[in-house]
Amino acid sequence: MNFLTELREGLSISWGAIRANKLRSVLTTLGIVIGILTVTMMGTAIEGLNNALMRSVSSIGTDVLYVSRFNWLIMSYQDWLNAMKNPDITRDDIDALERQMTLASAIAPVVDDDEPVKYKRRGSSGVSVLGTTEQYQFTSGFTLTSGRFLSAAECDNARPVCVLGADVATNLFRNELPLGEKILIARREFEVVGVLEKQGGFSDSGGADNSIIVPLSEFIYVFDEHPDYTIQVKANSLDQLDDTKEELRAVLRRFRHIAPGDPDNFAINQQEEFLELFHRIAGTIGGIGLFITGLALFVGGIGIMNIMFVSVAERTREIGVRKAIGAKNRTILLQFLIEAACICLIGGVIALLIAWPATFFLNKMMPASLSPSIVGIALLVSALTGILSGFFPAWRAARMNPVDALRNE
Repeated sequence: MNFLTELREGLSISWGAIRANKLRSVLTTLGIVIGILTVTMMGTAIEGLNNALMRSVSSIGTDVLYVSRFNWLIMSYQDWLNAMKNPDITRDDIDALERQMTLASAIAPVVDDDEPVKYKRRGSSGVSVLGTTEQYQFTSGFTLTSGRFLSAAECDNARPVCVLGADVATNLFRNELPLGEKILIARREFEVVGVLEKQGGFSDSGGADNSIIVPLSEFIYVFDEHPDYTIQVKANSLDQLDDTKEELRAVLRRFRHIAPGDPDNFAINQQEEFLELFHRIAGTIGGIGLFITGLALFVGGIGIMNIMFVSVAERTREIGVRKAIGAKNRTILLQFLIEAACICLIGGVIALLIAWPATFFLNKMMPASLSPSIVGIALLVSALTGILSGFFPAWRAARMNPVDALRNE
């Protein structure tokens, strides 16, 4: 008897045994279902967040530096206290960079504030209003679905025009065309000249999709005369990013009269810092999730092992008959391993059937993605759990003496 024949026969016998004890088999899989469901939902959440983050980062680009008062990754209370002592980023800082930098292809000052927005009878609160210049189109990497971006003349002359994020345009105008229409931002009229393409990712909760872009000079005149700026600096090329960062630091230190050896009183941030932090957090969450999953699978595996020992004991005479007519040890071993693996695979399939609609609802609150790779890993973990849990009972069955087994009542 070759291996394929033994495998086919083992599958047939195992499936018959599972069908003969349906309730016991289902109850046995509960621990496996919990474990596989845990690892599946954890994987969908991490993969969804990772995909959303990568979409957000790739839409902006990795060749942009962000100058602000605070470091994005403040890791301690002392870091926060030190950052609080930093002076605000001012218009003079921006002017110095625009005059002296040679490795930057675009420099865009950005300020923001949350303001109520209204169009006819429709309104929206908590919309992020960004004040910037025409250079923001190059540093942000955003594209437009209709209209155009702010012009240099509009930014220089404080014209009341604006570009809408995708969600703002949908919420205010529904099926109407927004171009040329006027909206109220904090009781001041702005004409819509463009609509951004939907960014997705993390933009769904307060990002570019939920923002309105206006000329910086108009923002200062209407909303805030002395804002704390963020400066976006785009390098000429990704290869020159490090050189651009050093030139940027040198210009600001010289302009702010920072003595050699003294720390910077400003922060230069990069997208990679977010990625590194996210991967560290995702790794920690993944480790905790794997520990919890391991406990659930261990408990489920113990249940599988106990049930398989019971199954071996109940079928001792059957094992004796099979061995008496020539079944090899490996044939018996394979039969019970297949049975244990099938029970666990049933648990894995049940877990995936629960995870699929759960992922759909989870995606309403946060990015989540049930990819084929996660499904494959879940089924592989299920099968391996069954094989490992069923090995000792299967080994015991395979090592039985056929004479002693036939005497069993």
